[in-house]
Amino acid sequence: MADREMLDRAFEAIMRQMVETGQAPHYTELAKQLGLSVEDGRQVLHDLIDTGIPAWLHPDTDYIVSFPPFNNMPTQYRITVDGEQKWFAQ
Repeated sequence: MADREMLDRAFEAIMRQMVETGQAPHYTELAKQLGLSVEDGRQVLHDLIDTGIPAWLHPDTDYIVSFPPFNNMPTQYRITVDGEQKWFAQ
């Protein structure tokens, strides 16, 4: 299990990208942002999800589906800020 500081950094990196782009990062992007190997980035992602936050991966994959309050897949809950709609809510 990754240490708390690394989990905090991973959470912040994912949230930052969701806010900026409307899309969650792939674990390879996360690894690069955190200065980790690809496999370590994948493991940190799984460790973060395993903490019990209300986020989840698509079953049997490493793809982020939902990261509160955002959803990476389109839902009927659209978020619009200053006339721009690039986010979906859980």
